Amino acid sequence: MKPPLNSLRLALTALTAFSLAAFADDQKPADNTAKNERDRSGETKTPLDQSNRPEDLKITQDIRKAVMADDSLSMTAKNVKIITAGGNVTLRGPVNTDDEKKKIAALAKANAGQAQVIDQLEVKTK
Repeated sequence: MKPPLNSLRLALTALTAFSLAAFADDQKPADNTAKNERDRSGETKTPLDQSNRPEDLKITQDIRKAVMADDSLSMTAKNVKIITAGGNVTLRGPVNTDDEKKKIAALAKANAGQAQVIDQLEVKTK
């Protein structure tokens, strides 16, 4: 005797839901609460603070090109925030190693002209 089709569907749905719930317990979401609070405080630069002055845009563009051209940097490092405004370049975001942090800061200083470079890069912890 064949089991009813609806019972089979119900059993498969329950099994799938149970499996997904078990998997979700193993995956803990990142807790960025402290970083989000820091960014909302207004004391740190965010991409919204980027100036639209042509000279500031040129500095940001030159630094970004230098970072992207460096094949030794990871994709994480290439995705850091570069924010130029009011004679300051702020570097923010995660990098994988201290070497990447130093390299990006050096590239920024080499391409910033007279602008001051503020290094707020963070080395990811494992």
